[in-house]
Amino acid sequence: MFNLVLFGPPGSGKGTQSEKLIEKYGLIHLSTGDLLRKEMKAGTPLGNEAKSLIEKGQLVPDEVVVGMISSALDANPEAKGFLFDGFPRTIAQAEALDKLLTLKKTAIHAVLFLMVNEEELINRLVGRAKTSGRLDDADPEIQRKRQEVYKNETLPVAGYYQNQDKVSRVEGEGTIDEIFDRICSHINPLLEA
Repeated sequence: MFNLVLFGPPGSGKGTQSEKLIEKYGLIHLSTGDLLRKEMKAGTPLGNEAKSLIEKGQLVPDEVVVGMISSALDANPEAKGFLFDGFPRTIAQAEALDKLLTLKKTAIHAVLFLMVNEEELINRLVGRAKTSGRLDDADPEIQRKRQEVYKNETLPVAGYYQNQDKVSRVEGEGTIDEIFDRICSHINPLLEA
């Protein structure tokens, strides 16, 4: 089983690249954002709580997210591997994920860090609001707040995995296909090893 974390700030292209990676490598996509949006759309108590936090630019509690990940892993015992998109967002989540994967006799094999200029990120997110229906994306100030939350709470996760020698930095600007080729150039040698 090959487990990959696609890492980067909001707007770095994780969702777009995830779709291509899933198709090419047969991984199961675990996007906590998608899982949470599904809960919000269904109007579940978890979804309503998550919606309130997300609209304020805050993060959903770790135990909720880790529980969703555990359920998804259990639901796919024959998977070739998993692509984690938007998770882990904090060192505590990374530690919890490592513990969970150890219990399931697997691990994170690589963390691909999409590097994108902050103004480009905000422009992408505000532009995405016009096509995605995600109203939380439309406000540049919410986007700037998300970037600050990312820098303070999520960026240290890269250091956590760097200490395990699992991080590869990938230039996240250019065409979708150029970025995808760069990502694949990091994955292919790991799969061949």
